[in-house]
Amino acid sequence: MALGRKNYLFVGNDEAGRNLAGLSSLVATCEANGVNPEAYLADVLMHLGSHSASRLDELLPHRWQPSSAPAPDSS
Repeated sequence: MALGRKNYLFVGNDEAGRNLAGLSSLVATCEANGVNPEAYLADVLMHLGSHSASRLDELLPHRWQPSSAPAPDSS
């Protein structure tokens, strides 16, 4: 994370730096909770639009449960 803080100075603009820092924080939170960040982001992004706003806390990395639907085949 310390290296990231230095690199965020050179991402092009302030908004991009904030976005990158937020994404890095989310990935680190996933890893700290033993969650695969790639699987987490793929699943949450697929369900975000249809998930109830009153239950958004269920999508946080420490409470997230993978959906039972199989992942799409990318071959």
